[in-house]
Amino acid sequence: MFSQIQKPLIMGILNVTPDSFSDGGLFSGLNEALMHVEKMLEAGVDIIDIGGESTRPGSDPVTPEEQQNRIIPVITAIRQQLKSAILISIDTTSSTVAKAALDAGANIINDVSGGQNDPAILNVAAQANAPIILMHSQGTPKTMQDNPYYEDVVAEVIDSLKGSIDVALQAGIKKENILIDPGIGFGKRKQDNLELLAHLDQLVALGFPVLLGTSRKRFMGTICAVSEPSELVTATAVTTALGVMAGVQLFRVHDVKENRQAADVAWAIKQATKLYG
Repeated sequence: MFSQIQKPLIMGILNVTPDSFSDGGLFSGLNEALMHVEKMLEAGVDIIDIGGESTRPGSDPVTPEEQQNRIIPVITAIRQQLKSAILISIDTTSSTVAKAALDAGANIINDVSGGQNDPAILNVAAQANAPIILMHSQGTPKTMQDNPYYEDVVAEVIDSLKGSIDVALQAGIKKENILIDPGIGFGKRKQDNLELLAHLDQLVALGFPVLLGTSRKRFMGTICAVSEPSELVTATAVTTALGVMAGVQLFRVHDVKENRQAADVAWAIKQATKLYG
């Protein structure tokens, strides 16, 4: 599915949660969720990432049963009511939720724990022949921002992702079904996030499609001197453009239109560089 990616792909965020850091409660109703999906489709989204559990810093876990109650009706409605062939990813660390979502019509598993929270999720991906995104995180969402520390964040994240990749391959997941995510903001200080963004090419060099998720995150607010996540749309688009130039292929964002434009313009520049550079 992702082995032959050409143009960058935009993954639009749909949090059907009451407490996500930027849009909690906005799309927890089915009608609101479907309207948001339609808006993202019009803006040129490639993948809809649906999550029923907030992973903001300090958040508490949500039971698999509650996650399913939140996400299954939305996935089912997208398939039945919108009749769209859009790719759907399920944002969960639970094997139970992942399997239920795939059965309901999702295509991709997006695991912020990189398969560590519930290793059975790797078996679910392998048995379904489904792509899985393995993200790096330090600690759990509840504790990840309690004094995170790295000697060399780029090297340590790469080593950790290599370990997650090896475990996924051992579980029977095909290489072409593995994607990686450095986990911007997940157990990282501002400087850690900046160093990872400055060295995205090293992650790309691992040979797996890279997903970048910076959307509206707090570390950019400290740079831009703003406190409202919704004011960080332009800042996010900047990181999207930089990511495209570094070879990143997927971008998980709240604001599809703006990041679609940033990715497309950066891609055109990159192609011109190859032709005329």
